[in-house]
Amino acid sequence: MLRNLMAYLDSVKSRDPAPRSRAEILLYPGVWSLAFHRIAHRLYRVRLYFLARAVNHLSRLLTGNDIHPGARIGKRFFIDHGFTVIGETAEIGDDVTLYQNVTLGGTDPANGIAGKRHPTLGDGAIVGSGAQVLGPIRVGARARVGANAVVTKDVPEGATMVGIPARQMLVDVTAYQRDFVPYGTPCSDCFDPEKQKLELLQCEVEQLQKRLAQLIKEQRGAGSDGKDDIPLFKERDRA
Repeated sequence: MLRNLMAYLDSVKSRDPAPRSRAEILLYPGVWSLAFHRIAHRLYRVRLYFLARAVNHLSRLLTGNDIHPGARIGKRFFIDHGFTVIGETAEIGDDVTLYQNVTLGGTDPANGIAGKRHPTLGDGAIVGSGAQVLGPIRVGARARVGANAVVTKDVPEGATMVGIPARQMLVDVTAYQRDFVPYGTPCSDCFDPEKQKLELLQCEVEQLQKRLAQLIKEQRGAGSDGKDDIPLFKERDRA
């Protein structure tokens, strides 16, 4: 048990450069939230629902995180800071990281798998602060959800999602190959697909403006021989 605890604390330290020692990590609310949840989940599995809820409420009071006793959580799970909500049927794989104010919430029970209302997070997934992952969807292994994103559809393995609603964005290969990216996404947004579309449209408009100016100049030159300037766009005949 002590060896497992040390391995867990080391995994937290590898994802958070702030702590100076393992002992300091033991004061983290996310670590205590996980410890309380392990107890509550065992009580939940043996149908001691009231006691499980009691432990859950105590945990929420002390840590600010609300994890339903029924949620299934894998190894080396880490909540950085607090005020995170995890629903009853949520399933979380190994080495998953959530930042503050994340919600793994539910939607209409009739939408999706019967009895499954909350998301499933694959191994190594990272969910940025303020993100909302809603419904019985699956976030693939090593996927990343950016801050304040709202995810309502399945996320492919290794994808990076941003925006409302969340959409997949391109990430530089050097950032993608890193073992861990704090807050889920790189700081640069130069690969945002929506931004790329706007830049392409801007380039097209600039080219059209140059072409239009060239046509006007040519037509004015043609009309300099005593002829009237030829209008670039002919007006429609009025009735």
